Amino acid sequence: MLDLQTLPADTLSDFRRDGAVAIRNAFSPGWLERLRQGIDKATAAPHPNVARHTKDPDAPAYLEGYWLWSEIPEFTDFVHNSPCAPLAAQLLGAPSVNLVMDNWFLREAGSTSRPPFHQDLAYFDFEGTMCVLWLPLEPVTRDNGIAFVKGSHLWDKLFMRVRFADGHASMEPQTVNGKTYHIPPEITPETHDLLQWDLALGDCIFFDMRTLHGGLASVTPTETVRRFTLRMTAPDGMIRYRGDWAKDERAQFEAAGYREGDRIAGDFFPQLWPR
Repeated sequence: MLDLQTLPADTLSDFRRDGAVAIRNAFSPGWLERLRQGIDKATAAPHPNVARHTKDPDAPAYLEGYWLWSEIPEFTDFVHNSPCAPLAAQLLGAPSVNLVMDNWFLREAGSTSRPPFHQDLAYFDFEGTMCVLWLPLEPVTRDNGIAFVKGSHLWDKLFMRVRFADGHASMEPQTVNGKTYHIPPEITPETHDLLQWDLALGDCIFFDMRTLHGGLASVTPTETVRRFTLRMTAPDGMIRYRGDWAKDERAQFEAAGYREGDRIAGDFFPQLWPR
């Protein structure tokens, strides 16, 4: 698939209206294999940016890794050379796109863990026009994929960070710098209009950083499944303090010299498009 793939106008309008869209055949098999190789390397040895969200150490694991793009060559190649950034630029209507964060998830066969409903924006000290690529490395059905609350990016509401560990404990509502963070509502197909898709290999989802999303299904995978995600920003992306819950992530970019109010740009947050 060419980097300069032009998205149809209805895809762009759906993204603005709904907060999430599926894009078919966006990534070639070679890119998927590169990401699988990268995740294998990331899980081969302990790393402070790789977390296990399954409480029982003997149970099949639910793993997550982040900010490894500069350490894993396969991830470096993907963020700089795959179609991810030109697609994001079109969806955001942005003249340029910078990387915010790479992120991946691995759910071992037999794992009963699933992601809670949450809003990415409130997890980190970032603010601006941002989107997320969600790219499965195995085929996905509606029963084992992610559900998105249609239009929730337009609610003008912030939600507290929800722990991905088993039990999905959420903090109490808080007000930080004049902004109130609420407990995410209970999400069911009966109470909310949800977006869900079957995805073949190479298909992906892009969603707004403000869109509520999570796992509904209790389907237990019979084989290991992996998802790779990227958060990307338009030029208005800035560092904005959210709360103490983001202190571990904040410490990493502060160590690189970034402070409150700085643009999401530079070596830690490289420009991906134009190349």
